[in-house]
Amino acid sequence: MDAPYDSTDTGTDVDTGTGPGSGLGTRTGTGSGISARSGSESGIRAATVSAGAPAATGAQLTVGTPDAMRELGRRLAGLLRMGDLVLLSGRLGAGKTTLTRGLGEGLDVRGAVTSPTFVIARVHPSLHGGPPLVHVDAYRLGGGLDEMEDLDLDVSLPESVVVVEWGEGKVEELSEDRLHVVIGRAEGAPGAEGPASPPLDEAAAADDVREVTVTGVGSRWAGTDLSAALAG
Repeated sequence: MDAPYDSTDTGTDVDTGTGPGSGLGTRTGTGSGISARSGSESGIRAATVSAGAPAATGAQLTVGTPDAMRELGRRLAGLLRMGDLVLLSGRLGAGKTTLTRGLGEGLDVRGAVTSPTFVIARVHPSLHGGPPLVHVDAYRLGGGLDEMEDLDLDVSLPESVVVVEWGEGKVEELSEDRLHVVIGRAEGAPGAEGPASPPLDEAAAADDVREVTVTGVGSRWAGTDLSAALAG
């Protein structure tokens, strides 16, 4: 049985901050749990692209299970390098931490990745000399980077991979190059937007299905076929 999205996990990691506390395949199908809906599409909102920025590249994926969401995170990790910034958006329980958990596995960092809500940020050092993962939760922060000054994200970013949950509209100024990942329930699933509701037996299966839009902004991601890289 697949673990629920963003369930509690335990492990050792390095905390910092001022607060308390596979399946991938194409649409034609490999039976994997994640499918690419289209390639090289921009799913970014205009407000997140500064004037004069290179054209965004993107992928829209359907993720069938929490395990597949972790696999998507592992594949995403294969694209990342030191200095990369990733912003995660989605409702509570959408799967942001589940995706980050897979990303941490892909980067081979120390400690289990859990939601950093009560400590604002956690730093997971690499186990093999790669970049550390800095995992930030900006849910309780309404003032953008000013409220995160003590985290020194601008100092950490050049030597780390920084992932910020609830970061949209708050930390874009950290870098002109970034990935935006938006996770939502699939149309017709319980809690999804839309007037229609599926029958109860279909709703139970559909509850785990997520639509994920991954958009690269800036020259770092120009020309990258995210759909091909993430859907396999």
